Parts: sequence; structure tokens; C-alpha cells
Amino acid sequence: MPETCPPLLLASSSPARHELLQRLQLPFASASPHIDETAHPGESVQNLVLRLSEAKARALAGRHPGHLIIGSDQALCLDGEILGKPGTPERARLQLQRLSGRKVTFHTGLCLLNTINGHCQLTREEYSVHFRDLDASSIARYVDRDEPWGCAGSFKAEGLGITLFRSFEGRDPNSLVGLPLMALVDFLLAEGLQLP
Repeated sequence: MPETCPPLLLASSSPARHELLQRLQLPFASASPHIDETAHPGESVQNLVLRLSEAKARALAGRHPGHLIIGSDQALCLDGEILGKPGTPERARLQLQRLSGRKVTFHTGLCLLNTINGHCQLTREEYSVHFRDLDASSIARYVDRDEPWGCAGSFKAEGLGITLFRSFEGRDPNSLVGLPLMALVDFLLAEGLQLP
């Protein structure tokens, strides 16, 4: 990275996002933004992920001046209901029962905030998953083995969750894991970073 470029900060404690960002081979730090991720009444999933991505970046801006801060958030909408992280094994099993045999579109928001000049880049990526028909025993085995209750949609696509899908549709499969790297590269290039 050129010396003139500000350091990168990932506004997330997610190991999956951390691993994805490492693929760009740029030095970065990470910190948890600790924000309320509750959807507002009537808020669309598209607006939710954009709002939370920016809120995560801005939550760390005061403590990390002189940084490029990366915020990202992911959710999906099923039958008009926004599904986030299930939080418990039982809720993960229930989510997967609802997703079985269906096509589901995930929305991943991305924000890159330059705390030096206030420049904020914001976008949203869509990525669709076609789930296999899943029976109760296969769902239970999966949840027990991969422990996905901290993941939107109750699966880890970077882990055993790949066994739950028939196919994918979308521009950037990294967005399904929680960080749209292709869009992030666009943002970083716009800030003057040299990649690769």
C-alpha cells in the first residue's frame, strides 16, 4: 500500500469477513462497532443493509481518525420478513426448514468511509441461493456440526453450508459470506490504493 494511503479498519468481529479481507493482501486492523442492528418498522431489507453498513463504519470513525473504515451487513427477506442471525440452534433449524427447496436472495451492504475527508462510498450486492430440499435430520446434523446461529440465513457458505445448496446466482460469491470483495476493490481503487 502506498504510504499516502490511510490504514484500513474492518468494522467487524466476524472471522469470515476477516478471512475474506485477508485475500486482498492489504494490512488492516479490525474492531467491533457494537451497534443496534434492529430493523426499523417498515424498513426494507435493501435499506436495512445499507443503513447498518454505514452505521458500523461511522460508529468507529471517532475512535479511528485517519482511517479507511469498511462496514458491511447482510440480511435476507423471506415472505416479507427480514431474516437476520438466528442466535440459537433451534432458530437456525427453523430458518433452514423455511429455506428448504427455495430460492433466496441475500442482500449485503458495503460502506467505505474515509475519515480524513468524510468521503463515504455505499453500495448493496444481491446474491441468490437455491437451497436443496432439506429434511429435518439433515438440518439438525448440519446445525450441530457447523454452528451457524451467528450467520444470516443459518449457514456458513465457507464451511459445510455448501452442502445445502443446488446453485448460486450473482456477481460476487464473496458477498454471500458477508463481504463483497469486488465492490470493495472498486471503492479502494477510488481512494487511490493500488491493487493488486
